[in-house]
Amino acid sequence: MNSEEKRNQFMEKHSGKLKFAGIKHPRIKQVQSIIKNTKSNPRNLIVVEGFWGVEKCLEKGLNFDAVLFSPELFLSDNSEILAEKLISKSEEFDRCICSDKVFARISEYKKPDGILAVCEMPAYEFADMKPDGNSIYIVLDGVEIPGNIGTIFRSCDGAGIRGVIICNRRARLTHPKVIKGSQGAVFSIPVIECEVSTAIEWLKENDVKIVLTDTDAEVDYDQTNYSGNIAIVAGSERYGITGEWYNYDDKRIKIPMRGSCDSLNVAVSTSIIMYQVSMEKYR
Repeated sequence: MNSEEKRNQFMEKHSGKLKFAGIKHPRIKQVQSIIKNTKSNPRNLIVVEGFWGVEKCLEKGLNFDAVLFSPELFLSDNSEILAEKLISKSEEFDRCICSDKVFARISEYKKPDGILAVCEMPAYEFADMKPDGNSIYIVLDGVEIPGNIGTIFRSCDGAGIRGVIICNRRARLTHPKVIKGSQGAVFSIPVIECEVSTAIEWLKENDVKIVLTDTDAEVDYDQTNYSGNIAIVAGSERYGITGEWYNYDDKRIKIPMRGSCDSLNVAVSTSIIMYQVSMEKYR
């Protein structure tokens, strides 16, 4: 069965439930604009591609805006099953079908698997991550590289982090590399974006100790006490943590470097420290 026959068979099976989307269709243009960040995105829509990612969106209960299928690219029967779940959902969102050539134009994978979703990022408030007396928070102050942010979220998920606060944002959470790097963790970990002053005020009001990661600190990360609520602040890859934090920090810690480099990648260093804190609290 050739590509066109597969597509026609899929459309016939789901007759009346699918829209055909050519390269100039509004949904195709929407996907391209979200990926390239060429237009305003007040609803914080994200593009999630691939069987695993789309299934994770469904599992986490994200609101779908549209799904796009190219059945000739499906890699297994599981893709067909997931497509049927999405097509049969009662919620009102577009279900579109496109050719393998059109799908390849919007895909970020060398070998796409024919499933893509446009969803809304979850919205959180500080109330969603209120500390319990032993909570761990990560503060990202000016972190710039989307892949690093995604990796940090993935580590947060593994280490049991209560929430993430983003200050001086330099990369959008809707960036595809954040979504991919987080392996879906960005969908379920509460995250707040705010000014440094707002973050500090909330942390102090809720009895959360502020710990700065600083290569010039005198104390090694594994030689300090992390009792109570803890917020670990990680700074920009190029400029570090902004000065305002230094007026309110409770501790400053570093990871000792044995070679010629003066620091680790921010995602690596933040992951090491959060796991040290997590092991102390949960072992």
